[in-house]
Amino acid sequence: MRVTKAQVQANRARIVETASTLFRERGYDGVGVADLMAAAGFTHGGFYKHFRSKAVLMAEATASGLSQTVANSGGLDVAEFFRRYVSRDHRDVRSVGCTMAALCGDAARQSEDVKATFAAGIESMLAALEGAGATLGDVDQHKVRAKMIDMLAHAIGAVVLSRACPDDSPLSDEILEVCRTEILAPLSSAEAPN
Repeated sequence: MRVTKAQVQANRARIVETASTLFRERGYDGVGVADLMAAAGFTHGGFYKHFRSKAVLMAEATASGLSQTVANSGGLDVAEFFRRYVSRDHRDVRSVGCTMAALCGDAARQSEDVKATFAAGIESMLAALEGAGATLGDVDQHKVRAKMIDMLAHAIGAVVLSRACPDDSPLSDEILEVCRTEILAPLSSAEAPN
């Protein structure tokens, strides 16, 4: 039976989505092609009909995950975004959480294509935050961007450090609470009436 172009595209999208989830959960090196294809519901041999290499899939799955992160932030004000981001709910769902928090450490050791994909995703996230952050009263775009870089790095670091601790560790929760409070403090003062 011949597979239609639409079905080929749907199969590829399913593989990319499955890879995005598994890479966030286990890291790039923690997912083999055979396991990935089985999780997506396909045979190992079918992988190379869709991708030249695992590295190509890694870049595509990373782009997909980063796009989801940016899309999930849409419509939230900056304070609400960071409240949700630096939370135990986010920390505990690595496989569907932010690709940056799950894979930044791994990405640093990957190909230039994966790094470039991360850079583009970070730029997209910053653009979304800058747009939402422009309502905080600062008209200097360089200051707004610097503030968003600082807050995003702080938030990602908080989630990464929290995940490095045992799940039920008081330290894990303390890291999230302290960092969330510090990230939100300047937002609260910017929103306060003068």
